Amino acid sequence: MLLVPAGTAQAAPGDNPNKLTTITSSSELSKLQLVEHRVPTASLDHLANEMGTSRGVDQVLASANHPMRNAADCYGTETAALPVKPTAESAYCWDTGDAVTQDWLPQSVTSSGDADNDGVWGTNKVILSGWGQNGTTTTDHTGRIAFIDANDPNNLKYRWVLPVIPLNGGTDYRALKSHRGGMVWYQDKLIVTSWEKDSDNNVMYIFDMKRILQATVNSSAVGKVSGGWSADGYQYVMPAVGSYSLAGGACSSTNDDSRPCFGSISLDRSSVPDSLVATEWFSSGGTELARIWRYDFSSEPGYLATDSSSHVNASAAYETNAVGLQGVLSHSATSGGTPNFYVDDARGGVGQHGIL
Repeated sequence: MLLVPAGTAQAAPGDNPNKLTTITSSSELSKLQLVEHRVPTASLDHLANEMGTSRGVDQVLASANHPMRNAADCYGTETAALPVKPTAESAYCWDTGDAVTQDWLPQSVTSSGDADNDGVWGTNKVILSGWGQNGTTTTDHTGRIAFIDANDPNNLKYRWVLPVIPLNGGTDYRALKSHRGGMVWYQDKLIVTSWEKDSDNNVMYIFDMKRILQATVNSSAVGKVSGGWSADGYQYVMPAVGSYSLAGGACSSTNDDSRPCFGSISLDRSSVPDSLVATEWFSSGGTELARIWRYDFSSEPGYLATDSSSHVNASAAYETNAVGLQGVLSHSATSGGTPNFYVDDARGGVGQHGIL
């Protein structure tokens, strides 16, 4: 296990990224600044009125049509990927078709445990898993989200939902192109990271868990079609209600001196106020060192805190001596105290276990 307290501790022998260094330079912090963009409420309402009444998470769960397999029913190749130390207390595997596809890759996870302090959304325990298309077998880079009904630990099941971007005042929509490297469900909003080559330079999109809409036509198209609304065969869509772009322009994953491309995000409820923590990703085989930073949440449910210019500024940022980071978790033993950071490295290559 690799545990990195902010600014002080050393990593485990053999995996030695050393201590974190606080970033104080205004020019470096400016590279992390975001601009918030809201989709007009009138556009979202128009889309909902055209497609029908918004659905709730409970309705999506009630229509779950993919059973998850318990550990005893998992394939040997799946159980071989489980953690070596410490061992997993429980494990589940995807429905067979999703488990063997090479076109989609699971990338991120969040849950009702993030969304609300009591761990449930309404009366439901929910896990969300973000998947992105495999860039070596597909070119669309579309993403999808599994809404997992986790109420019964012996009978997990899920339904796919397609995140979309509203177009033309809510008269149409397109699929969101994102590999879902990071995803956070906080209060009634879901924040997901975007694809590096998004033409809008957006690094994160915001979705409202109360604005889930149902497709009316089953076809391979996405958007408004003859006879209604289609979602490439998926039953539900989630239209984005906003997004965040880097204030300075597009991100770049070529080096750690550029504006960062968001690799993963997570929620920290031990900070004051609650905050979103992010890291950038570079290949484990490279030499570029990853940064870790955080943004405070605002008092408006699910949105990040902005200044008078709708800019979101990093409330803390650090340089690491680690490469290949693909996940980050920040937590302090006391409210508002000095955090510890847990980071993971997938190590690259099929058949290799990562480290935390």
